[in-house]
This record gives sequence, structure tokens and C-alpha cells, in this order.
Amino acid sequence: MLNIVIFGAPGSGKGTQSDLIKKRHNLTHISTGDVLREEIKNGTELGKTAKGYIEKGQLLPDNLISDVLDNILDRLPNDTKGVIFDGFPRTIPQAEALEGILQKRGWDVSVLLDLQVEDEELITRLIERGKISGRTDDNGETIKSRLEVYHKQTAPLAEYYKNRNKRVAIKGTGTIEDIFNRIDEAIGKL
Repeated sequence: MLNIVIFGAPGSGKGTQSDLIKKRHNLTHISTGDVLREEIKNGTELGKTAKGYIEKGQLLPDNLISDVLDNILDRLPNDTKGVIFDGFPRTIPQAEALEGILQKRGWDVSVLLDLQVEDEELITRLIERGKISGRTDDNGETIKSRLEVYHKQTAPLAEYYKNRNKRVAIKGTGTIEDIFNRIDEAIGKL
């Protein structure tokens, strides 16, 4: 079972690279952001709760997002070859929750792929993405808040996984293909 945490700041390319990893390695891609945006679109209770946090650029409470992920994993087919976790975990308590969620299934995190991109590049990418996608959280004020939250609450996860010998730093700039080749090389070494 190949379980990958794709990690990086907002705009680092997690979704783009996850799609390529999914195709190459036949893995299931779980983007908590996509799940939550769908819940918001459908007007569910979870969506209403999530919307308030997302519009402020804040993270959802750890227990709420952990429960969402656990429910998603319960619905995976038995022949799943592995999972790409995109947008989860985002805090150390979420990483600890993920360990428990996976352990009860007899699984483990194989690697954390840490996409390294400078803030200036991230801001440029996110503003451009907002113009194309219409995502309401890709605006100047929210981007600034999201990056602050990332640096304070999420970035420490890199050290958490490094201490477990599961973090691989990936240069997240260059062409999409160049970045993917770096990622694929790291996966090949597992």
C-alpha cells in the first residue's frame, strides 16, 4: 500500500501533481479541499460549517476534518493500491489522527512529499488560479491569511515527518513535468 501525503503551501501544485501521481501509480486521490468545496456547493451542514472557516482562510477543527477523512477511507474499494492525501494533514494533531486512522486499517504513511515554493511565486500562482477558476479563496486578502496559517500551523508538519524519516523535499518550481519527474524519482526510491 503506497500512501503519500502531498504537502506544501497553498498554490504549491499539490492538486496538479496529485493528478499525475494518481495516473502513474494508480492511486486514489483524496483532496479534502475538493471534498469541502463540494459540501459547500451542496449546502450540507458540513459545507455550511466549512464555508465560514474557508472564507476566513482558516483551517477546520482537527476532529471535524479527521472524521471526514475517516468516512472517505471507509468507502474506498478493497482493491485500493494506495492513497494520495492532498490537504490533510495540516496540523500535527491531524498527522497523529491520520496515523490512527491508517493503523486501524493496517496501513501507514509511506512518504510526505514536501513541495518547496517561495511565497512570491505562490501568490502569483494563486491570483492567476483565482482568475481562471473563480475560487473565492484565491484573492489577495485571503491568500495572505492562508499563507500565514500555513507558516504557523502547517509548516511544522515537515519537521514532524522528517523526524520519522518520511519527508522528501521536492523543488516545486519549473515546468509541471520537471516537478513531476522529481516526485516520481522520489517515489521510485521508496
